[in-house]
Amino acid sequence: MPWLKFLHIVALVIWCGALLYLPALLCQCLSRYRDATFGTAAPSLLRTFFNALATPSALVAIISGTLLFLLHGLLGGWLILKLVAVVGMVISHALLGWLVIRLEAGSERWLAAGALGCALLAGLSMLAVFMLVLTKPLDWSGGLP
Repeated sequence: MPWLKFLHIVALVIWCGALLYLPALLCQCLSRYRDATFGTAAPSLLRTFFNALATPSALVAIISGTLLFLLHGLLGGWLILKLVAVVGMVISHALLGWLVIRLEAGSERWLAAGALGCALLAGLSMLAVFMLVLTKPLDWSGGLP
């Protein structure tokens, strides 16, 4: 099972990096989109990065984390809190995908603020996951056979 934990950590690092990089890339593409000539489409790098790197790494991280939970029988309040924090990362991921679609559609309103909000939500969620995994508060597994 060490390979599964390794896969989970690698996928999580890639996903977290993508969640922090996507808002910056979105703002960069937004500024280039505003400066472009009439009729220029939004850059495809943003969608490619989201579809080819961020989303697959998110899926691998979630699936491998679920398998680790099921195979090791982990139990504790910290795990429930961690899953809530992971939901924050998933919401940030989904909102970033929505912002990418809005940029491609030509709707620039609130994109920069949305990207900043997504970055803050993702960063706080990642920090919560990191702290919960390291400290494991409310660990109920000590009393289980």
